[in-house]
Amino acid sequence: MPAWHRRLIARKWDYSKRRSRPGRPPTASVVKALVLRLARENPRWGCRRIQGELVRLGHSIRATTVRGILTAAGIDPAPRRGGPTWHEFLTAQAEGIIACDFVHIDLADLRRVYALVFLEHGTRRLHIAGVTAHPTGPWTVQQARNLAIELGVRADSLRFLLRDRDAKYTESFDAVFAADDIEVVRTAPRAARMNAHGERVIGTLRREVLDHLLICSEAHARRALDAYARHYNRHRPHQARGQLPPLAHKHPAPPTDLAARRLLRTRVLDGVINEYEYAA
Repeated sequence: MPAWHRRLIARKWDYSKRRSRPGRPPTASVVKALVLRLARENPRWGCRRIQGELVRLGHSIRATTVRGILTAAGIDPAPRRGGPTWHEFLTAQAEGIIACDFVHIDLADLRRVYALVFLEHGTRRLHIAGVTAHPTGPWTVQQARNLAIELGVRADSLRFLLRDRDAKYTESFDAVFAADDIEVVRTAPRAARMNAHGERVIGTLRREVLDHLLICSEAHARRALDAYARHYNRHRPHQARGQLPPLAHKHPAPPTDLAARRLLRTRVLDGVINEYEYAA
């Protein structure tokens, strides 16, 4: 067949330049992005549930199209795509979680004492339960009872206690919280990141207090930690709360005349930490 004839036949059957192609029109990119967003923000929604939500929003699209979009993006279109992650669980339940952990303190004479700390995820409120050189199961249970008394009716808002698998957390320790309908959730072995907020507050204690003081005794350690806990709860800003301290509910009104206002400094722990506020 001559080359010119082959070109004529190829030109006859070339559909690339036709304005209207047969078949279903392509899905708009904005709709594809919306499908992926709904799948990402709602891990329990399957392709039919996502399709129903799109129809409710005014996008006429078939469930098979949604399935194809999810599959092309590497997302399983099944109703449950792996369930909520640990981060998603902590975020969703933050208001009802309190975490605990031990922090060790090396004294000036090289002895070591231990402090049991609790942190409320929702408010970031810090509790120093106790300090001892010999943390035992009964001692830990007593600190749990003291905390329950301190929390009072506020314990009703807590649903989970997050702790590791330390042997000092006995069944009696868990029973103290079970009496207030607080479920104990144990982290996986050697998985410190599962108690990330607890580990972070321990790091904060070291960076802001313990690394800058020479602790002489168990009583000295308790006084220093109590003083820092008051600063932490009443004054220290927290990014997760919009720079509000745990015990604050709103920011003070902005000063109108800065030149006429006097800034006061309060020294905490002999100047290891400073607090500032404008004079009334």
